[in-house]
Amino acid sequence: MSLDKKLLENLIDITSKAAISCYPHLGKKNKILADKAATDVMRYNLNKLDIDGEVVIGEGELDEAPMLYIGEKLGNNKGPKIDIAVDPVEGTNFVAKNLPGAISVIAISEKGNLFKAPETYMNKIAFGPNISKDVIDLDNPIEKNVKNLSDFKNKKIEDISVCLLDRPRHKEIIQTLKKLKVKIKLITDGDVTGALLVTDKKYDVDIFLGIGGGPEGVIVASALDAMNCNFQGRFIFEKDDDKLRAKKMGIKDLHKKYEIEEIVKGDSIFCATGITSGDLIKGVKKDGNFFLTETLITHKYQKLVNKIHKKYPNK
Repeated sequence: MSLDKKLLENLIDITSKAAISCYPHLGKKNKILADKAATDVMRYNLNKLDIDGEVVIGEGELDEAPMLYIGEKLGNNKGPKIDIAVDPVEGTNFVAKNLPGAISVIAISEKGNLFKAPETYMNKIAFGPNISKDVIDLDNPIEKNVKNLSDFKNKKIEDISVCLLDRPRHKEIIQTLKKLKVKIKLITDGDVTGALLVTDKKYDVDIFLGIGGGPEGVIVASALDAMNCNFQGRFIFEKDDDKLRAKKMGIKDLHKKYEIEEIVKGDSIFCATGITSGDLIKGVKKDGNFFLTETLITHKYQKLVNKIHKKYPNK
């Protein structure tokens, strides 16, 4: 069974409307209000769908409502059983400060096919299409991954470009990259969009790596999988609470390195609508009495990767 094309159309509308709901909050320095607006719109519209849906990747637990929480049931129970991964606003700081790169994103699969993960950190690595799996590995030293990729692509090491979050925890990685003299692209937020920059040579990013959000890792894996790219991740469970939640979710080996096919199985759909324009997608634009949106979509079984432009009345 593959996911329905009609469902894809519905999801494009849902992420588009969630993105539009953030428009009044651009540059208003209130990321909580922006996130709430997008969450409310996303929940309302997901609940109208003919699905029996469950959030497996969300923004926290039941007691943290109004977030779309892990385990929340969505839809009218009249359709297929669906796993849902959501991030109503990836880059809430970008919305609050009206900076580039905020998106509203959903990924779905059939029941049991998206990895169910607690909201914790993940050590991850993503790389582009048609690169052999033995070239890059999460467990390799950075020097080895860069050298292997440089050999595989027949590029000089100084022409290899590495993207990662600009965080104190990455200080040693950044120092290593500087010694290698590679090109470094530091991003302040948004590791879904960061990882997606490996998908096309026009973005000039060869590898995305480092420690970021585990939920974002699962979400982006569904898009990378459909785009013939690769991803590996290892969750980081440091607190006892995190370890307990992981075990309750059925994670037995807390140190396991997950390959992309273990994170997303079978068919999947990914939709990301731009809120503010970034490298990857254009943000919401107001045109008279209408809002214009751009959405990056992937549907694995259709082998579909596209950007969809839509127009919505400003009600």
